[in-house]
Amino acid sequence: MSQESGPGGAAATGPGRSARPLDDVDRRILAELVRDGRTSVRTLAARLHISRTNAYARMERLLRDGVVTGFRARVTPEAAGLGTSAYIAITIEQNTWREVSAELAQVRYLEHAALVGGEHDVLALVRAPDNATLRDVVLTRVQSIPGVLSSRTWLVFHEFDGETSPWGPAASPPSPGPRRPGP
Repeated sequence: MSQESGPGGAAATGPGRSARPLDDVDRRILAELVRDGRTSVRTLAARLHISRTNAYARMERLLRDGVVTGFRARVTPEAAGLGTSAYIAITIEQNTWREVSAELAQVRYLEHAALVGGEHDVLALVRAPDNATLRDVVLTRVQSIPGVLSSRTWLVFHEFDGETSPWGPAASPPSPGPRRPGP
C-alpha cells in the first residue's frame, strides 16, 4: 500500500488525515494556538502540564504532518480600512473550476473562496474599502473572468465567531460514562 505525501511532506493516511491520529493533548495544543498563535512552547507545556520536550515534539509533528500550516495575525477589517464585506455566490460554466479558481485567486480584496455544492459553484468573501470598490470587484473583475456565468452578492452587516473552536475542549469527544443496561 503506497502512502502519499501530505501538505507538510509527511506520509498521510488519507485525504485530510494526519499521519498519526490526534489525541486529547494534540487537540489542546491546537486550541491554545487557535486562541493565540504566538504562544511559546514553554507556555504550552506549562498550560497543558506536559514537558517542554513533549510540547516541542508534538508541535514539530503537527507542523510536519500539515495539521498546523502556519501562524497569522487576526485583523479587524474595519480597523484596517476595509469597511465593506460581502459574500459572493458565483455560478460558473461546467468544467471551468480550475481556471476560474486561478483567476479568482488573483482578484484584489478577495479574502477567501471555496468551491461548493448546490445552487452556486463558488462562495467568496470579499473585503473592500467601500461600496464603490466592492461594486467594481463584483461587476467588473469577477464578472469578466471567463467561465463566470452569474453572481449574487450578500452584504455583511455584522460578523462574529462561534463560542467554541472546533479544537477547544467542547469539541473533544466525551469520555464514556457507565453503560446503562439495555431494555
